[in-house]
Order: sequence, then structure tokens, then C-alpha cells
Amino acid sequence: MPFQQGSARTRQRTVLLVGIAVLLAALVLAVVLASVLTHGERELSPQMLKWKDRGTTRNLQEVILGRCYNYITARYPELGDKDCLKIWESLKHAFIYKNPCNITSEDYQPLMELASHPIPCNKSLFWSKTSDLAHRYTKSNQNFLTLEDTLLGYMADRVSWCGDPSAPGINYESCPKRSECESNPSSVFWKMASKMFAEAACGVVQVMLNGSVEAGAFRSSSIFGSIEIFNLNPDKVSAVHIWLMHDIGGPQSESCSGHSIKRLKSILEERNFKITCEDNYRPVQLLQCVHNPDHSDCRLCTNATEAP
Repeated sequence: MPFQQGSARTRQRTVLLVGIAVLLAALVLAVVLASVLTHGERELSPQMLKWKDRGTTRNLQEVILGRCYNYITARYPELGDKDCLKIWESLKHAFIYKNPCNITSEDYQPLMELASHPIPCNKSLFWSKTSDLAHRYTKSNQNFLTLEDTLLGYMADRVSWCGDPSAPGINYESCPKRSECESNPSSVFWKMASKMFAEAACGVVQVMLNGSVEAGAFRSSSIFGSIEIFNLNPDKVSAVHIWLMHDIGGPQSESCSGHSIKRLKSILEERNFKITCEDNYRPVQLLQCVHNPDHSDCRLCTNATEAP
């Protein structure tokens, strides 16, 4: 009997130890599997693509909605029927969770249709290499509108955005430059918006170019030279007025008789537009003179016109 009792206890201890060993082995295996799975998920989970330009503007939704509501309530209340929430959603769906090098014009088409509005005749002002001056002028003279003064341009001016196939679908760290890929969200957007702005122009249109640029005032590779100029409608646009501006005190690299301006005139003439060109359009030059009032270029009267 004592021998049998001892043998029973030994068997119980053995079973208990084996059970503990199995439990420990199971725990170790669970920890190892969890570690492997977590590591595997990290490897499978794609990282955000890295690009050379700045990332999506922080609080993009609030920025776009704020600008949209401000535009249709404070600036142009006649556009009060525009649906800013739908406009934001259409912009978001154009790029979110998409590879930022594979954006198409079809992605932006719903946005263009929602945000478009008529442009009054004789008010369209196009520009190239004169961004700051052109926008200062339209702020001081409500008779003209640049693309950035329309709803689309106003919402998107100096704002950036791009998507990414991985969560959360928006890349806030970097977006591709045009040199990295042509079909990026910004380039496709501005090309479409520029095309639509040119198509809407009517009456007399103005073009502000920079005559101090060494490479030439008109560039075929610019948005104006490659898109806007070819989407002006000769049946709606009666004339094109070129304002060739020079920096106050800066180089006068080109005048209205310059090589690139002749090229521009030739393109416009082939499309049956009437053309005028004026060096240093005085109303705009006076705006330049606000920052350089004592410069000789800013004198109201030249020596040739002053009374003896």
C-alpha cells in the first residue's frame, strides 16, 4: 500500500510538471508567433511614398471650406448657391488613396463642374512670371480677374495636396514635384483650371508678362504659353492686350518688339486675334512705384514733357 501511494503521487507530480511544461511551451510559442506576425505586418504595411516637394497643407479640409464659404458669402454673394461641402468632397475624392503620379483630368472633372462660374467679359487677366504684381493689381482694381481670383483658384492658391495608396490616404510629409512626375495632383489641377479660365474669357483680355526675364517674356512651356493661349476662343475674345512690365530699376531684357513677343503675336495672329502691346502699362507701373516712389522710372513727368 505505501509503495502504491508513493507511485500515485509520483505520477501526479509528473502529470502536473508535464502540464506546466506544455503550458509554458504554448505561451512561448504564442509570444513568438505574435512577434512574427507583428513584424510581418510591419513589412507588409506599405510606407508613405517620399517626394521632393512639400506635403499636403495641414487642416486642408478646413482651409478649403473656409475659403469657399468666404468667397461665396463675402466676396461674391451671387455665387451663394455653390455647395462648399460637395466641392470639398469632390476635391478629396480626386486624390485620396491614389498614387500621386497617376492623377488624371477625369479625377478633377466633378470638381471643375461644381466650382465653375461665368467670368464677366473684358475682365480676364492672364499672367506669366508676374504673379505678385498681377495679383496686387487685381486687389487694387476690381475690374480685372486672374485665375486665382476665381473660386477654384482662390481655394487652391498656395495650397498643396496629394494622396498615397497607404492609410490614411493623404501624404502630409511630401508631394511630387513636376520634375518627378507630370501627372501629379497640383499640375493636373492647375492645367485644368487654367484651361477652363481661358475658355470662359470673352471680350478684351489682358496678358501681363515680365520684360525683365533674361530668357524672354513669353515662354511656350509656361501655363499661359502651352494651355491658356490655345484655349482662348476667337469667337468670344475680340482682342488681346499685352502688358509688358519691367522691374523698377531692373533690366529691360525685352520690349514689345522683342523676339519672344513677336513669337507670341504670331501665334495670336494665326488664331485671328487682334493684338496690342504696351511697355510698362502705366496703371500697373504706378502700383510698382508704391515701393519705389523716388526712382526715375516713377516720375510723373519726364524731362521731355516738363515745361521749360
